[in-house]
Amino acid sequence: MTSVETLKAMAAAAAVALVQPGMVIGLGFGSTAAHATRLIGERLASGALRDIVGVPCAEGTATLAREMGIPLTTLDEVNAVDLTIDGADEVDPQMALIKGGGGALLREKMVAQASRRVAIIVDESKLSPALGTRFYLPIEVVDFGYRATARWLEAQGGSVRLRVRTDGQPFRTDQGNLILDWACGPITDPAALAARLAARAGIVEHGLFVGLATDLFVAGASGVRHLTR
Repeated sequence: MTSVETLKAMAAAAAVALVQPGMVIGLGFGSTAAHATRLIGERLASGALRDIVGVPCAEGTATLAREMGIPLTTLDEVNAVDLTIDGADEVDPQMALIKGGGGALLREKMVAQASRRVAIIVDESKLSPALGTRFYLPIEVVDFGYRATARWLEAQGGSVRLRVRTDGQPFRTDQGNLILDWACGPITDPAALAARLAARAGIVEHGLFVGLATDLFVAGASGVRHLTR
């Protein structure tokens, strides 16, 4: 049986094959995206790639990229990102995503929206008939009134919990915000829910990524499937 880490590495390798010399690359956050970042760094070191610059989606990604020798820039310093490679927590048949399990959803979405092409890399366990079936929906919120925001979310259905670290303290994003993990159940219309969440004061960002993925690499026991939208 193929291990999950092997599947992640397979999907990452397939996506990294899209990287060409001279590109600005969005570097995603999470265990699957880390495989892609390491592989890009290895190919730069070997000379198989050149003139690559990365835009990291999280401080943790920036640290890994520097360790791998990948030159970095920011969204403020580039006109566009040629290709972003990132993972996902759940993917529906229309290639809509839930992201934010690692807490980097705001920066990940900003980089994705600035990208000409967004390649999502997953193992087949992340595929779902409807978003919210297998994974909670992360909601990044400000401290002020976060309990009121949680009550509003619960009024929409489901349950909400404040994300905490292993030491019991509230988890903080790179922006210093809190995350509410909303077990909302299957989402029938991700775009409509995304619009409702975006309109609610106190919500900084949500983990629904709708219409952003252009390529999906799904690794399974039989190999890697490449789907496009």
